[in-house]
Amino acid sequence: MTQKLPPARIAIGEARTAPNSPGRRSALLLTHGSMELRWYAPKGEDPQTPHDQDEIYVVASGTGTFLRAGERFPFGPGDALFVGAGIEHRFVDFSDDFAVWVVFYGRAGGEAAA
Repeated sequence: MTQKLPPARIAIGEARTAPNSPGRRSALLLTHGSMELRWYAPKGEDPQTPHDQDEIYVVASGTGTFLRAGERFPFGPGDALFVGAGIEHRFVDFSDDFAVWVVFYGRAGGEAAA
């Protein structure tokens, strides 16, 4: 039996043109087990609320400030940002070209710290 594998590569051009998932502000690019890879490129404001899973953002383009649990972190292309499940967070003061790869993973409620 041959296992169907997710794509080995998703080009940034594909991500930029992928349509948002129904009822979501991000595009689903691939899934594997509990992991989802998404593309998120908000325009004007970031209205997101806390999520059920841990997540990692990798900034593809743009600059701005990441708010997490009341702390502010400046970011730019290539930066990786982490937020645990259930933690308030959002992007503010971001440039018009802002976009991130988003990785949701693990069980609902987040993974325990090592």
